[in-house]
Amino acid sequence: MKPIARLAALQGSPRAVLACAAILIGVIVLADWLNTVNYFGFLYVFPMLLVGTVLRGWQIALTAVCCTVLADLFDPFPFNPATTFPQDALLFITLAGTGLYSHEIVVHRTREMENRQRIEKEVAARREAEEQLQFLIQSSPVAILVMSAWGEILVGNSAADRLFRVGTGELVRRNISEYIPALGRVPSAEETAQAFRTEMECRGKRDNGDIFLANVFFSTYKTAMGPRLAALVVDTSEDLRDRAEYGFEQLMAGSRILVGAVSHELGNVCSAIAVIYENLARSADLGKNQDFEALGSLVEGLNKIASFELRKSTGGFTAKIVDLAEILDEARIVLEPYCAESDITVNWNIPEKLPAVRTDPHSLLQVFLNLTKNSRRALEGASLKRIDVSVAIEHGMASIRVCDTGPGIDQTMKLFQPLQKGAEATGLGLFLSRAFMRSFGGDLRYDPYASGCCFVIELATAGIA
Repeated sequence: MKPIARLAALQGSPRAVLACAAILIGVIVLADWLNTVNYFGFLYVFPMLLVGTVLRGWQIALTAVCCTVLADLFDPFPFNPATTFPQDALLFITLAGTGLYSHEIVVHRTREMENRQRIEKEVAARREAEEQLQFLIQSSPVAILVMSAWGEILVGNSAADRLFRVGTGELVRRNISEYIPALGRVPSAEETAQAFRTEMECRGKRDNGDIFLANVFFSTYKTAMGPRLAALVVDTSEDLRDRAEYGFEQLMAGSRILVGAVSHELGNVCSAIAVIYENLARSADLGKNQDFEALGSLVEGLNKIASFELRKSTGGFTAKIVDLAEILDEARIVLEPYCAESDITVNWNIPEKLPAVRTDPHSLLQVFLNLTKNSRRALEGASLKRIDVSVAIEHGMASIRVCDTGPGIDQTMKLFQPLQKGAEATGLGLFLSRAFMRSFGGDLRYDPYASGCCFVIELATAGIA
């Protein structure tokens, strides 16, 4: 095999191969002609090995016929039809078979080389694609994970390490349920015939215990090593906080319009009262004075306007039965990064089991955000910057205490009144927050006995979760 393979290397120059074969044939013919004792016809197999590497099948057969004729012409033994014809046939078969065998080896070797070159090109292209894909995964700002059917993390890029707050490469071999429980419950490709290619919004957990809101784009597929789950995870906590702040600002803007309208009416009433008062000041008889009676009517109207509660005009909010734990998780996602910007620590003392409550999640989140904004302003000059959030369940009510380590509040008599003097903005935040809580059957109150500044959010429960 090896000598034939070496001869096949001459396939690239057919003329040189044929020239070598012709020279060999000439040498064998000369040896037969000069030597009348020995027989050299078997040596024609060597030139047949050469011509088999460059000629086609019929050409190889024709060359075998020529070599057989030459061997018969210079045969030193006398011609005997009974022995010569079988001998010539056997020689032809041997020479033709040798040439065809050499031809097949060259053809197969050529195909093998072509296949090898194609495979090498495919391997090189696959290696280049894998390198590009690996570079894309590692350089991507989005967390990319590949997991087994049991949730074991097989591949995690550097963005995933940063997202979950782990060391480089420490995510591998851990279970995804530790970080994104909802992703750990996705059925594998073996458990169901349906392949998942979708997205979901869920809560994630970092290695240090912090909770964040995540958008997960995932798909399931099968490989030779078993089913796999690929996921792209994006932290959307900042978007949730921006939406909450934007909603709160929109709410405050609408409330300013409402209070402006009420203030305008109050201004009209007060102007009328001033005019009537001037008239009364010039009259001595007040008992039957019509202006005095009008003054009583205006005062009564003023009282009605002044006592008008904002919650009567907020009929667009509807109380729902929601899981208190989920609301607190969302509040934690929104408040912790917001407080971290001012170096404020937030401590959460939350029981493991919490009841469902009757409220509007968006409105309750706005109340949390308003209280946190107030605490953030109060803690600007404090040496200890901390906000404590705790939950207690008593007598069918869930009490959420939000306390800070600020200097506290001196004047609490008009704390929940709108447009009060000394407020940082319009003074509507606490007024609106309490109005919202009361519209859902709850309340917002100030605890004067706690250290610092402490507010209590009370919500009606709807059974234990």
